[in-house]
Amino acid sequence: MRLKLFTLCLFLFSVVIMAQDGVPTDYLSSDFHKERRESLRSKMADNSVAVFFANPVRNRANDVDYVYHQDPNFYYLTGYKEPHAVLVVFKDDQTDTNGNTFNEVLYVQERNPQAEQWTGRRLGIEGAKNELGFDVAYNGAEFANSGINFSGFDKVMFNNFNNDYRDSKRDKADLYSLIEAFKTQANYNEADLDNPIKNRVYDMIKATDVENSANVAQNISRALEYYPELKEDEVITGYVNATDDQTRIELQQQVIKIESETPKSNLDTQSLSTIMASLRQIKTEEEMVLLTKAVRISAMGQREIMKAMHPGMSELEIQGIHEYVYKKYGSEYEGYPSIVGAGNNGCVLHYIENSKMKVENDLVLMDLGAEYHGYSADVTRTIPANGKFTPEQKAVYDLVYEAQEAGIAATVVGAKFGSVDAASREVINAGLVKLGIVESEDQARQYFPHGTSHYLGLDVHDPGDYGALQANMVITVEPGIYIPDGSPCDKKWWGIAVRIEDDILITDNGPVNLSGEAPRKSDEIEALMKEKSALDDFVLPTLD
Repeated sequence: MRLKLFTLCLFLFSVVIMAQDGVPTDYLSSDFHKERRESLRSKMADNSVAVFFANPVRNRANDVDYVYHQDPNFYYLTGYKEPHAVLVVFKDDQTDTNGNTFNEVLYVQERNPQAEQWTGRRLGIEGAKNELGFDVAYNGAEFANSGINFSGFDKVMFNNFNNDYRDSKRDKADLYSLIEAFKTQANYNEADLDNPIKNRVYDMIKATDVENSANVAQNISRALEYYPELKEDEVITGYVNATDDQTRIELQQQVIKIESETPKSNLDTQSLSTIMASLRQIKTEEEMVLLTKAVRISAMGQREIMKAMHPGMSELEIQGIHEYVYKKYGSEYEGYPSIVGAGNNGCVLHYIENSKMKVENDLVLMDLGAEYHGYSADVTRTIPANGKFTPEQKAVYDLVYEAQEAGIAATVVGAKFGSVDAASREVINAGLVKLGIVESEDQARQYFPHGTSHYLGLDVHDPGDYGALQANMVITVEPGIYIPDGSPCDKKWWGIAVRIEDDILITDNGPVNLSGEAPRKSDEIEALMKEKSALDDFVLPTLD
């Protein structure tokens, strides 16, 4: 019986391994991930440790899960694409019981032939070493007995938990078990964690002299509207509601006393986000290969739909053509839920229902992005479904184009991040007045309610510090105008929604539009929409 079981295991392993033939070879290299871990280590404080957990598996319905997507930070540092894993990075070399030194450990899913027959090959320990380049790797079940003395570090950095993971009960090395093991080993108590907002308010109270205390109390009062959880702190609410200086002085002393008596935890849920943002906002050459491909694939999707579009299409069909082009080019996923809004639907900024059965003669706003090997594009075009802009549509479209040109021109090294938005908004504000849609520029925000730019990379809204622009950042430039039905302007403008979004690489020699292959000018869009589409003859049978 044992021999038969061993033979079955070998067979299952061979089936799984053979199923992996023909996979892409242009993923990020193990050297890339290793260098990123070294860069992380260089930014860590002395005697600190960073702990990263893989993303949870998320349930779709009943016994069906969503397609798994790795946490971007975890992927950035490891290349590991499976769930139920932990990465531990030490600032300084550690020594194991055998005298061997190491500065990082990866805990992975254990190989399991029965499970792999259903869900695919797992890397296991050997794969983590041979394919991902880790010197030290263990099965996840060993994390509970890792022997890591977290109390011996000045800082234990991790991102606090969102409680969006399940306990599978059967698997003692699932994400739930790994997190519980960490909490035990690190003496985790959420009440002990620093609240950065509360700490900031406490610092304001401590630093304020009595002459300015009333003004500071007013500022804190406004903060309570944004952070209502602060109202639960009796010292803060007392300071805000105090009617005399002596009470505020007493409360100030109480803050000092509270902080002196509060035991300091070494658990740090703030620093890691800042460090990772500083790393990920600057793209390496290896990253740019993949990100550029994701953007170009997305631009090709926009080009093809411009040729294929007609008034009888549904929003879902338009979405499907984009995503079909993505798959043809090898994109694994969409970077975010696809937005296809015809007419008034385009005024919903993150409209994802895409349920309108015929786009008719409306403008169609299409905000979609391919994800290629983890990197996401974000490209938006707005086109007339019948191939020809009306005078009103063209007036609004050309204004957004002019604003985008101004925004792109502002994406230069050293400029403030907000200068891109300011440049675009200046054009739109003045243009809306000129068109008679608003009476004054201070009314324009209702029709341009969002920011103009964000970072782009492994996340469609990639982390960054939003400081000065630097070479090898990639950001979007996406001004828009949205005039919903019923707006306080001439009815001829109602239902017009325009957004133009491109992905811009910032260089020392000026901005590079990575998505420029998709036409942006109104006349260029109309010209491309006259061309024959490869999908013109793709007609499916009617279903009764």
